[in-house]
Amino acid sequence: MALSNSIMWVSAKPPFSSSFLQNPKPLLPQISRPSLHSQSSLTPTIHCGLRELRVRIDSIKSTQKITEAMKLVAAARVRRAQEAVINGRPFAETLAEVLYDINERLQGEAIDVPLTNVRPVKRVALVVITSDRGLCGGFNNLVIKKTQTRIAELKKLGLDVTVISVGKKGNFYFMRRPEISVDRFIEGGLFATTKEAQAIADDVFSLFISEEVDKVELVYSKFVSLVKSQPVIQTLLPLSPRGKVVDGNGNCVDAMEDEFFRLTTKGGKLSVERDSVKKKREGLSPVMEFEQDPVQIIDAMMPLYLNSQILRALQESTASELAARMNAMSNATDNADDLKKTLSNSYNRERQAKITGEILEIVAGAEALKDFE
Repeated sequence: MALSNSIMWVSAKPPFSSSFLQNPKPLLPQISRPSLHSQSSLTPTIHCGLRELRVRIDSIKSTQKITEAMKLVAAARVRRAQEAVINGRPFAETLAEVLYDINERLQGEAIDVPLTNVRPVKRVALVVITSDRGLCGGFNNLVIKKTQTRIAELKKLGLDVTVISVGKKGNFYFMRRPEISVDRFIEGGLFATTKEAQAIADDVFSLFISEEVDKVELVYSKFVSLVKSQPVIQTLLPLSPRGKVVDGNGNCVDAMEDEFFRLTTKGGKLSVERDSVKKKREGLSPVMEFEQDPVQIIDAMMPLYLNSQILRALQESTASELAARMNAMSNATDNADDLKKTLSNSYNRERQAKITGEILEIVAGAEALKDFE
């Protein structure tokens, strides 16, 4: 009787009032479901109908399948890219060692090698390497922020800056900023190739030889591991010790974290970091004689040096991009799984509440008929 009295109190209005005609649904008692504090703190409240919840759950399931597939594809490709980086490092490092030793031997001789000429810096070229696709976390943003910081440093010194952009994401960014001078836009491929490195090297070579720029730097993401990559700045030209490249006022224009010839000493590898402090290391024999003219040797090795360093930077950037995409898709898959569980819980609660309401409606109708009889 208590239940029937409460129902009669809720439906106290006449059965054919204007409000009933506008909304002919039966008037039900207000049901307040008890909410556990632990569940409310962990699971957010989602106000949505059953149909909308089903649509959202199906959509998230489809998205989760896509992100899982992209994660597997990136994981398969990053292994190949990582092998390319590891296999290419010894050649690039050994070539840098030999070229450094030859250049050091010829410092006291009156020779003219255009790519080693150090002149007062008035204009700097930045080769910025980004990816062609997104969905790789903050990979491109970190490289672009590194470039912005370097441009601000150079402009603070009163130097002009031009950019050689490699990758669609970097191209789109610099196209929307006309205040930044861009010499060339280059679209990269899926994997770095010698042809792509040769095209960049030719452009860099022509800019430096024609004295349109006085220094060339690479800005790319260095591959450290599958879970870490680090944007770095590497001096490409001229071939000179750190701190020797200055502007017209004598200020050093090398980056503080310059990666020029920064090699590891682990595993017995030689360290040839171009610092003002000389490190003890093995070099070429002092009694070694060159069959060819050393100038000819440097002229023949410099294009190979440019290609190898640019190819190495492209390979490092590709491996970092794929690792970042793999991690981003893994996080997206986990987040989709968590969201799917949250929506499923909300859907079950809404469905249970609807069933409970229908049962109460039937019980209330039966009690009302008993009272009427």
